Amino acid sequence: MPQLSWYKREEDLTRAALTPYRLLQPVTGLSYGEPDSANMLIEGDNLDALKALLPYYAGQVKCIFIDPPYNTQSAFEHYDDNLEHSQWLSMMYPRLQLLRSLLSKDGTIWVTLDDNEAHYFKVIADEIFMRKNFVCNALWQKRTSADA
Repeated sequence: MPQLSWYKREEDLTRAALTPYRLLQPVTGLSYGEPDSANMLIEGDNLDALKALLPYYAGQVKCIFIDPPYNTQSAFEHYDDNLEHSQWLSMMYPRLQLLRSLLSKDGTIWVTLDDNEAHYFKVIADEIFMRKNFVCNALWQKRTSADA
């Protein structure tokens, strides 16, 4: 199976396992609804949040949707989309490992990406989720003009 190599890959392979478990702390002043509701809005680093969810939801999530940075070399006010390629891979790999741990056996993961990183993402996703589990790409073409 093809395998990508990038700077600090060996560290990234164990980053998810080495991330400490953190306790999710409810903030009553920001909460809405029933206190014992299963619905949550988690603020913080998504690697920490995913690790905190593992004890409660490992192997139980039926559908995951992620919208990772497209790495288009743009910068937004609260969002950096200008990572060096190996930094992007280093960020994605441990998060995908944790998502895999959360996913149920019959669960699916849906990802939105463009051509900047999609092909590299596919290779690391094949490694983590197993290539045989890939179903398909769904393509969308942006309308470039009123006549298109």
